[in-house]
Amino acid sequence: MKKVCLILGALMLFSACSSLDQYINVGANASPKEKFRACALSEAQTKLKNGTLFAQNISTTKDEIVNTCIKKMALESAGIDEEAQTITSNIINSLRNLQ
Repeated sequence: MKKVCLILGALMLFSACSSLDQYINVGANASPKEKFRACALSEAQTKLKNGTLFAQNISTTKDEIVNTCIKKMALESAGIDEEAQTITSNIINSLRNLQ
């Protein structure tokens, strides 16, 4: 809980002072912790822009962000993050054509 509040506070501070791009965009050689932090900030920023960051309680929002980032990082480390987009698009288009 304390970490979530700290992340949200940092997000607010960075949003007010400067672009988050320098914290969200990490290099391929970044540590897993840096990649997770960048993902969490990106997801929180997206939720903030969409107006959904505070729509649920903090614990639920935190769990959503953590799960999303863990999944993204797992796909990335497996080498199928970009491929997953293509596969999913193909599946959706195939199902649409069946209708």
